[in-house]
Amino acid sequence: MTKSRLEAFSDGVLAIVITIMVLEMRAPHGGDLASLKPLIPAFLSYVLSFVYLAVYWNNHHHLLQAVHRVSGKTLWANLYLLFWLSLIPFVTSWMGENHFSPYPVALYGVVLLQAALAYTILEHHLIKSHGKDSTLAQALGRDFKSKLSLVLYLAAIILALRFPLASCALYALVALLWIIPDTRIESKLTS
Repeated sequence: MTKSRLEAFSDGVLAIVITIMVLEMRAPHGGDLASLKPLIPAFLSYVLSFVYLAVYWNNHHHLLQAVHRVSGKTLWANLYLLFWLSLIPFVTSWMGENHFSPYPVALYGVVLLQAALAYTILEHHLIKSHGKDSTLAQALGRDFKSKLSLVLYLAAIILALRFPLASCALYALVALLWIIPDTRIESKLTS
């Protein structure tokens, strides 16, 4: 399979995931602004999840720009990533509908953690198939930001059971870490 087919499939899945997520948001029955107030938790959950999906889409795009071929293991690693990303609409809805209750917030973190691990596995397979001296391997380097993200997800999951809003703040912090595009691959490709 060519990398362009993998990109197109992944783009399609992410577009569907975002569409499902927005369709989960229900319009209020009232016509005044006060009727929007109960929807604030659902909307905030949606915004956070949209940012995460945008970050994954952006970084996935850059990651695949640095590769020349995809293997069968890469296809499975990519599907594993898409599996976890496809669960984001469910945990987003559950967290927003329940106004950031402990268990929905913890499960949201579990899904984010698993997606991050899946992305790491995808990177690993791509580096393995292209070599340790490849442009991709050189660009990713030690990847401190990914390791920090995993630690923050774990802390947020544990924290969620007692302080769910603090967990949400950690999830937002990780999203902010990644919202600035990772230029390592792009700069390596242009040099």
